Amino acid sequence: MRIYISADMEGITGLVDADDVQPGGRDYERGRVMMTEDVNAAVRGALAAGATTVTVNDAHGPMRNLLPELLHPAARLVRGKPKNMIMLEGLDATFDAVLCVGYHSRAGTLGVMSHTFMGHEIEDMWLEDRPVGEIGFAHATAAAIGVRVVMLSGDDTACAEMNDWDATVTCVAVKHANDRFAAELPPLTEARQAIETAVAGSLTTQHAGAPTAHSGPSTLTVRWQSASVASALLGIPGVTLVDSRTVQAGGHLPGLYRLFGVWTRVATALTNQAPYC
Repeated sequence: MRIYISADMEGITGLVDADDVQPGGRDYERGRVMMTEDVNAAVRGALAAGATTVTVNDAHGPMRNLLPELLHPAARLVRGKPKNMIMLEGLDATFDAVLCVGYHSRAGTLGVMSHTFMGHEIEDMWLEDRPVGEIGFAHATAAAIGVRVVMLSGDDTACAEMNDWDATVTCVAVKHANDRFAAELPPLTEARQAIETAVAGSLTTQHAGAPTAHSGPSTLTVRWQSASVASALLGIPGVTLVDSRTVQAGGHLPGLYRLFGVWTRVATALTNQAPYC
């Protein structure tokens, strides 16, 4: 059984604000250890369920957050950037399941460090006219590739968002959001044991069978904070302007996910602003 782990950072046990998750932040180095330990819990759960290969994609920010020397020795690590498939780099149909570790809720929700891919720069996103963030976009793209998402860890708002997309996904709330930069935290050992147990259980009961995927073309719509970004993206074939700050494009997943990665690189080059402002 081949297992793929997509690891973000905002939904990791114990982390609550930008200083925990951004390079240079006063607690970032501690946050890297916390992230690695949450991932290790997921790896242990996968191995307990019979996994023969576990691939971990460091999917947060600089994508160099996980500490290789502390990572479980059974895990293969996809590290660094750029990555054409962003948070799903290296995922293909040979994998049996996807685990989303440390994920967060989309922009506009009252979740811990909630945002969509680029901090404040992306105000809203829609996939087929449905509001979407990193959770829904990853779920839909993995399904299009032919791999089922079976487990997610994050705060309670991230869990609710995932279960709104797919009620069969096992979710572990490792913190309860009190506000965007505040949370109630369970003991670390309890949270990590919950991750390990949930992974083992979900892989035992859910990994068989292909997921249900949208078979036709999809439409992705993104509303940016800056009209400059929207204007620049019009130089990409197939991109149309909905209004001065909103662009749209159609296509089949997972190609549309990869195209969105190009959009974010253009936006980063134009704005170069820190998230969470």
